[in-house]
Amino acid sequence: MSWGILGTLACLSFLDMASPAIIGVTLYILLSRSNSVARPLAVYLSTITGFYFAFGCSLILGLGKLIDHLVELSHSPLLAWGAVVVGVALSALGFVIRSKPGRRLRPPALKARSMVGLGLATAVVGVGTALPYLGAIGVMTAAGLPAVQWVPALAVYNIVMVSPSILLYLGHRTLGMGFRDRLGRWRERLESGSQKVTGWMLTISGAALAVFGLWGTGMFTGAG
Repeated sequence: MSWGILGTLACLSFLDMASPAIIGVTLYILLSRSNSVARPLAVYLSTITGFYFAFGCSLILGLGKLIDHLVELSHSPLLAWGAVVVGVALSALGFVIRSKPGRRLRPPALKARSMVGLGLATAVVGVGTALPYLGAIGVMTAAGLPAVQWVPALAVYNIVMVSPSILLYLGHRTLGMGFRDRLGRWRERLESGSQKVTGWMLTISGAALAVFGLWGTGMFTGAG
């Protein structure tokens, strides 16, 4: 694996570290006043990393065939207009999410089953806006890396993705009450900003998909 690929993966993983949903739920778990937060947090983060790792493996193993099919389908005007419709819908949804007042996200009781469900919900919702992660998978696939290289790279990428939550837990355990007060302030900021971030990501992704669809229709090239 070249240094260029490693550098690209590192940059993309740093972008994925700033997930408002994962960090927000982590803060709620840490500030839940539960007798033990280590186990529920470990279950929650393990669920997320396990889901993304399995999702990434399935994409890498089947991405070549998928791309071939998409290239064939990209010449279909019906698919191109479908992409336009979906893109416009995503952009509209992002606008609606940004304009609505934020809701406070509170996790359920800190039981293992609840943490697994919460982790799966966070991961499934995050897949739709995980553009850096999808970019990293594309880089590894395009480079034709063997499994002995992309499997550990993908595993490390997922660990880096949740590393802010691990660092928050360590700070919560070692730095005392002053750090916990700071966590509370961070949580309030995430509550006010995470919904807007999600809305903007949906809007930008939808706009890009709509432009891609319009290009496929031949509107920009004069083909019809």
